[in-house]
Amino acid sequence: MNFFKKYLTWHKVKETKETVKPKVGLALSGGGARGFGHLGALKAFEELGVEFECVAGTSVGSLVGAMYCYGMTADEMIKFALNLKVKDIRTSKIIFVPSKTNKLEELIISAMGDIDIKDLKKKFCAVAVDMKDGEEIVFSEGRLCKVLAGSCAVPVVFDCVEYENMILMDGGLANTIPADVPKIMGCDKVIAVDINKYRGRGTDSTKLFDLVMASIRILMKSNCVKGKLNSDILIEPELKDFKSTSFDGAEEMIKEGYRAVMEKKDEILKLFNPNFEDVTKMKKPKKIKDKKKRFGKNKTFDIEQEIEIFDSNLN
Repeated sequence: MNFFKKYLTWHKVKETKETVKPKVGLALSGGGARGFGHLGALKAFEELGVEFECVAGTSVGSLVGAMYCYGMTADEMIKFALNLKVKDIRTSKIIFVPSKTNKLEELIISAMGDIDIKDLKKKFCAVAVDMKDGEEIVFSEGRLCKVLAGSCAVPVVFDCVEYENMILMDGGLANTIPADVPKIMGCDKVIAVDINKYRGRGTDSTKLFDLVMASIRILMKSNCVKGKLNSDILIEPELKDFKSTSFDGAEEMIKEGYRAVMEKKDEILKLFNPNFEDVTKMKKPKKIKDKKKRFGKNKTFDIEQEIEIFDSNLN
């Protein structure tokens, strides 16, 4: 079993004066049903023509990230997700009776097969927490359906996942925006998509279930700091009006994820290619006067030739 814990360090490659395209990784946060926002983001990345060196995901981010690394297109993922219903994933509707993860595991197998993480087409890591010692576990190999189910196992909502002598639960308990993981995997830069930027909010309800869920959100708020610090570009779709437990508004969430990426498209393309410059943002042509002598029969006189030049660094 190949996994590593959060306290591992890495060495950064020294930068040279030569312009080298960096290795860019992608980190996808947790956020429950707001994961539809990740699909819109991937749709935008696909249209921009960018390819990620590796992907790390927590909770629903691990599920979406695995499908991307498996080779599914954004449209294929969107079609698959829009056909889902909550009952396809949850086995319990009773408060404080967590759902088993068997339906989620079956769903993963139906989409990608019963495969190992290392069999994915792109490098991928899923973040979970081993409840035995409270440590963050980052899986780079292992049975995909079990690892993803463990990463998605939100306390109270799902049962834990027993796997390889570990008791796995939601990776968001330790690292909800795993932007540090792609850098451990050798990436120079990381783009992170956070679909739950308003985590940490409380509740007006005095019901026990609502209070427990609010407590979890508050605890997770501190876990996003490391992710934000390790993000070279942070994409934060506005998904506050959508519930993490409901598929209502799925298409709107997809559109918002797409919009949030396109809003930073120039910054993203610049990250992938340091030589990139948006020609629409170049300074307007300015005119300079080039004085030359022209000789007539009996006299000389000056003419001014207007020359347009672009003030840009385009090659």
